[in-house]
Amino acid sequence: MSFWAECGTFLRESRRHFRTTGALLPSSRFLARALVAPLGTAGPPRRVLEVGPGTGSVTRAILRYLRPEDRLDAVELNRRFVDRLELHLLHDPLFVPHRDQVSVIHSAVEELPGEGVYDHIVSGLPLNNFPSWQVRQIFQAYRRLLKPDGVLSYFEYVLIRQLKTPFVNRRERRRLYRVGRIVGQYIRTCQVRHEQVLMNVPPAVVRPPTSASVSP
Repeated sequence: MSFWAECGTFLRESRRHFRTTGALLPSSRFLARALVAPLGTAGPPRRVLEVGPGTGSVTRAILRYLRPEDRLDAVELNRRFVDRLELHLLHDPLFVPHRDQVSVIHSAVEELPGEGVYDHIVSGLPLNNFPSWQVRQIFQAYRRLLKPDGVLSYFEYVLIRQLKTPFVNRRERRRLYRVGRIVGQYIRTCQVRHEQVLMNVPPAVVRPPTSASVSP
């Protein structure tokens, strides 16, 4: 599937389900590289969870780091994106060699079972689009699913809350404020670095904390 065809699929789903899609275009390769950078370390076999893979732009970057003994679970809520990812596993030259290592799961991340399952979580969820209670549940799910020394990578679009606040009603401003507090608490507690990615639409900040040992 060409990049422009993926953009078309993403744009159509964004129009139908903007709250859970959160963008008009897939993540750029620059954003994808920043999100998966923690996977570049050597070590024992890993289980990786990608949350919200969409059409697979970040999945491609993960697969480049996936070693033969690693496993990748990709959890996606949008049925059309799930179908697209499954087609990639059948026909895409980058996906096909990893077919036996990758599982596509049609679910919300909050509904995944288990505790301490994953070494890495790579999140593509548009946190600023969700109600604050759901953002809290998502972070709690990350904490539950990560191993004690596991690493979470996620991103936010640059200044999106600050840019939206003057143009929305009071209820929406309260929601953005609460989301900002939850994300900010996680950043203060867990983040070790951040990286701005300007080559993305819109520009983004990637935040890889040390672990999910503390949940907001």
